[in-house]
Amino acid sequence: MERKPVVIPQEALAREAAVCGEIKAWWASRGRTPRAYVDTYGCQQNEADSERIRGMLRASGYEIVDTEEGADCIVINTCAIREHAETRVYGNVGALVHTKARHPEQKIFLCGCMMGQPQVVERIKNSYRHVDGVFNPHELWRFPELLQRVLKTGKRIFAVDDSAGNIAEGIPVVRSSNLKAWVSIMYGCNNFCSYCIVPYVRGASARDDPRRSWKRSRGSSPLAIRTSRCSARTSTPTARIWTAASTLRTSWRASPSFPAISGCAS
Repeated sequence: MERKPVVIPQEALAREAAVCGEIKAWWASRGRTPRAYVDTYGCQQNEADSERIRGMLRASGYEIVDTEEGADCIVINTCAIREHAETRVYGNVGALVHTKARHPEQKIFLCGCMMGQPQVVERIKNSYRHVDGVFNPHELWRFPELLQRVLKTGKRIFAVDDSAGNIAEGIPVVRSSNLKAWVSIMYGCNNFCSYCIVPYVRGASARDDPRRSWKRSRGSSPLAIRTSRCSARTSTPTARIWTAASTLRTSWRASPSFPAISGCAS
């Protein structure tokens, strides 16, 4: 039977947004502003996912910081494409045992493509006991719920559903730049190249509505952005990630219904 990605209904995303509000109120009752650090490895898709993670953290009342020292929540967004990236992740996650010893209430989460591999999840579960939560790319949209459960119960959580992929649109984002944003226009891949893990950890290929991509990219900055970058893991258009300038006239020439970007060279 063909496996198809699932579009997460807006009602479910609204529940996650409500959880963000509950977490924010919980921290407010403790009389302080929590801090969060997000570390990203790998490709532009991971950069896009980290923008969403920061968005959910900010909606939950967290201040985004640039160091793990003293952070109340650490999220490491991992990459499984190259062995070197995996080795760095294991080393850096191992080093966090000392950071957590200095800050016992600190919560550490791992996500990204490495967490889509069962053998990696088992290694984290058994050998990295200071890690509080693990979720794979399909479960990213549930991060507020997972964070709240860890905060309330103090128990570890592993959300690693093996699905064909989940598409969740409308998650809040925090951009790292006023001039650039990562906007997903496709998800997953169906090619199953021998050297690539993407179809196994990102699910089946699914295309986003171009008008929705346009709306998201225009909403990322009040400025007219002049450059566009496109990245694909294979020679096909699957899994492409564009910056907020993804609506360059050359990219949308086949769709004249899209408005032109002022100041953008054709």
